[in-house]
Amino acid sequence: MYLGLDIGTSGVKAVLASEIGAILATAARELALSHPAPLWSEQDPDSWVAAAIGAVDDLASRHPREVAGVAGIGLSGQMHGATLLDANGRPLRPAILWNDGRSQAECTELERRFPSLHAIAGNLAMPGFTAPKLLWVARHEPDIFARVAKVLLPKAYVRYRLTGEMAEDMSDAAGTLWLDVGERRWSAPLLQATGLDLHHMPRLVEGSEVSAVLAPNYAQRWGMAGNVVVAGGAGDNAASAIGLGAIAPDDAFLSLGTSGVLFRVTDRFAPAPETAVHAFCHALPGLWHQMGVMLSAAASLAWLAGVMDVTAASLLAPLGERVDAPSPIKFLPYLDGERTPHNDAAASGAFVGLRGATGRSQIVQAVLEGVAFAARDNLAALSAASGPVAEVDLVGGGSRSPLWAQICADVLGIPVHRVEEGEVGAALGASRLGRLAATGEKPAAVCTRPRRLANFTPRASVSAAYDEAYQRWRALYPALKETT
Repeated sequence: MYLGLDIGTSGVKAVLASEIGAILATAARELALSHPAPLWSEQDPDSWVAAAIGAVDDLASRHPREVAGVAGIGLSGQMHGATLLDANGRPLRPAILWNDGRSQAECTELERRFPSLHAIAGNLAMPGFTAPKLLWVARHEPDIFARVAKVLLPKAYVRYRLTGEMAEDMSDAAGTLWLDVGERRWSAPLLQATGLDLHHMPRLVEGSEVSAVLAPNYAQRWGMAGNVVVAGGAGDNAASAIGLGAIAPDDAFLSLGTSGVLFRVTDRFAPAPETAVHAFCHALPGLWHQMGVMLSAAASLAWLAGVMDVTAASLLAPLGERVDAPSPIKFLPYLDGERTPHNDAAASGAFVGLRGATGRSQIVQAVLEGVAFAARDNLAALSAASGPVAEVDLVGGGSRSPLWAQICADVLGIPVHRVEEGEVGAALGASRLGRLAATGEKPAAVCTRPRRLANFTPRASVSAAYDEAYQRWRALYPALKETT
């Protein structure tokens, strides 16, 4: 048996997988976010640990024999979060998360200090990344910065608490701006540009390698045998790729989670910072990937549901499973700023075209289309960087909606496939990495593709209408930017 733990932003998911890769059981625990100031997003690191332990406790209570047979554990997690530890391994402050936008000025400073940043780290300096956050702490919280002994990412902190070992995998480390992504090693000069050194970093491992062994007290708590190995694991999107069997060049998927991601596997380090495309290591040796990132995908629909004090499902139900024309309303889904292609933490959301006769369904449709248009921005950026994307699997909470899947197919102009277990892709991928670490099997034997549940193909006439609507939508960001 193999266990996958996904340390997300809104919650922790645990997946128990069998020797043949089937999901036997899942468990989840919710997490709270804190926004103590505009653009700030923080979380208590110990809440991740408590949620992870609680999720495994749940599995162990319901499936004690299966959990007792776990031989390998994999971790996936939200990327970029700055978890600052003192010399005793305790958090110095709440973790600053991936969707925190406070460090825009520090991004400018980092690019000034280190002109070769793009060539080595493969990415623009963005507030979501880890390195600018440390510059912000150094400037605004110097007493805390002076006490920093280690900087860990969220899943690495959970690993540390479960095993006593500080280690990080290549895919998550690539999102810090401290990794030489092409060489897959920490960059001492980049660390020095933020006032840090190699001793502040955990050791690096590949995602499918053994990183540590589960601490005896947790093995005993869950009835497991000794020497349960913990894999290096992966950042959430790389882990989702492992769960989807996306391990060959040009394999691609679209994630509609809290954030949105268009992900493509590459066989080389292929940075494209001019369009804010991310170039990271994959979770397997010898592979990399490119990503276009939207900061608010399913979060946009959740926001609207919250404002209207209803469930997301009740918003979607009146629209059915397809629409035949674009909404007259346009929505910019920049509720937390945006990465690809704008790299603008201060970008804000907007509805355009509202009239007295506007109905709720038109607004809901506009939100779905706004996210799909942002995904098309990502598609254009990745296509310009390394060629067209032919088709995508659809994962994340948004993949539950056939309506949204069809809108994505019509807007992107490529087939979209809804897949089995698409909502637990990252946790499933983590369990597969745990298996690879425990058994040493070949990735192709373990990282198989899930069954496709439904295929959504572009409808020519609707796609043509969306082409026109997309061009009008694209003009909104620069026009509104000039007035805000």
